[in-house]
Amino acid sequence: MPFDAVCLQAVLQELRPRLLGLRIDKVQQPARDQVILLLRGNQRLLLNAGANAPRIQLTELTRDNPAEPPMFCMLLRKHLVGARVAAITQPPLERLVRLELDITDDFGQPGRRTLVLEAMGRRSNLILLDGEGRVHMAHLGHPLLGDTGYGAKKPWPGVDAEMSASRQVLPGLYYEPPASVGRLPVTEETEEGFREKLAEANPERQADTFLLDAYFGISPLVARELAFRAAGETDRRLCQMGPAEKERLWQELEQLITRIREGNFTPVCLRQDGRAADFTYLPIAQYGTKMECVYCGSFSQMLDAFYEAREQQERVRQRGADLIRTATTARDRLRRKLALQEKDYAAIQNRDQLRICGDLITANFYRMERGQSKLNCENYYDPQCAPITIQLDPLLTPQQNAAKYYKRYTKAKTAERYLREQMAIARRDLEYLESILEEIAEAETEQDFIDIRHELRDAGYLRSQGKGKKELKRVSRPREFRTSSGFRVLVGRNNRQNDKLTREADHRDLWFHTQKIHGSHTILCTGGAPVDDETLTEAAKIAAWYSQARSSGNVPVDYTAVKNVKKPAGARPGMVIYSTCQTLFVTPEEELVKRLQSR
Repeated sequence: MPFDAVCLQAVLQELRPRLLGLRIDKVQQPARDQVILLLRGNQRLLLNAGANAPRIQLTELTRDNPAEPPMFCMLLRKHLVGARVAAITQPPLERLVRLELDITDDFGQPGRRTLVLEAMGRRSNLILLDGEGRVHMAHLGHPLLGDTGYGAKKPWPGVDAEMSASRQVLPGLYYEPPASVGRLPVTEETEEGFREKLAEANPERQADTFLLDAYFGISPLVARELAFRAAGETDRRLCQMGPAEKERLWQELEQLITRIREGNFTPVCLRQDGRAADFTYLPIAQYGTKMECVYCGSFSQMLDAFYEAREQQERVRQRGADLIRTATTARDRLRRKLALQEKDYAAIQNRDQLRICGDLITANFYRMERGQSKLNCENYYDPQCAPITIQLDPLLTPQQNAAKYYKRYTKAKTAERYLREQMAIARRDLEYLESILEEIAEAETEQDFIDIRHELRDAGYLRSQGKGKKELKRVSRPREFRTSSGFRVLVGRNNRQNDKLTREADHRDLWFHTQKIHGSHTILCTGGAPVDDETLTEAAKIAAWYSQARSSGNVPVDYTAVKNVKKPAGARPGMVIYSTCQTLFVTPEEELVKRLQSR
């Protein structure tokens, strides 16, 4: 992702007037690589030192905190709660931020702490410095340092000499910023220097690669955009560029330099098929109609919109990995079992042939002798009395051979009944596990994962661990929306909440669910009041969004009065039957769901 030094400069330019002088009231660490500083005025400053999404921004997204705060979080609370933001600085074209914080120590004396964010991909760090510039503690975002996992009891010690020969980040040592890459910062380039580099460059190199190799502070996206604006193509080689195109390349680079020096930045999010695919600080034209350029109100809003879905996927990957593994293993085992049962069920459908063989053997006792391996006779069950060959066990008498066929027939007839029952149970459990996997994919908070874990434990798919890690003790509430006409819409977060939601709803309310597709129970709270078509459509789109058909179009959604929804005795959580329903065909819309949720 192009969160380069220039994009960081644009974000900090936006943050300074809003944060300087504000007091830090709280410190939270919702994820291993994320720290949130809650400042006066309800400002939430996010610092992310993760390898995939290092950044600093103001965020409006709410994130659940663990029941037991990590040691690094507790250390930051001790030193930073009550501090005021004195300065936010960035070395020129470096992906490094220094938050200078004025504090008052335990003895009432003024002091200074510095929180350093090195937003450098897999080498991202979040480091707390004391008043003399020494490392107090470091939280390292990259995975190459023996990560003990989120919530580890021991805080990060830092980078020692065995991990990095060029730089050590250890408590007590003076902080040294990362070494420069050695390339020329793009803002220091001149027209003469550009032409010299262009003349010395390999003519077979592409224009965007030339810019990346020559200058520091340009992301690959911006380099391709400059090449596109100059030559009309992103992959044009230098030898294919004429004098006019090379002149335009310098002009585009010069305009970029002016934009950076003047702080003229525009938050732009690139969307493809309705999903955020990239972002940058200037308009992008290289994709043509394949991507939509969406101008955002601020860089923080842009980053929230871009990383929201990715954080959700990362949250599921980290916190729901064991749940996914358990549910997937059980589902795959059930699929194999069901396939074998269906194979056996198909085999016993020809059981009448076993009874016919027994009858024909009995009718031909007078023609048989002990020791025969087969019987050739007429099949009087066939209208044409066609001849038939019946295999016999030569070690058995004719009577014993007939009894053997009758026994196999009776066994197959009994097996059909039991197989039908077992396949119904397997299909029910398979559908239940599919719904569990859908719940995990949609889980948003720590409590959601805890509820799903308890549900799997109650269903017998997870073993009780006895006294384990301390868990959150919060009341899980359904998702709530407001339609354009003011009706409440409630959506269950998991199967047990779906049951409770439907059970406690007014019998006159309307119940929505995707037709034959796994999804959440959705209740449109009407209290018997008449509902217009727009409200029904909005509720149906919400139900379709919180289902496996989220990315589909023309999704069938059934709806009926709550009084028509029944839960069969002994059914798994979330499993219901209903009658007298009507069906709406809708297309899920993320923007509509977000708009109705914020009303």
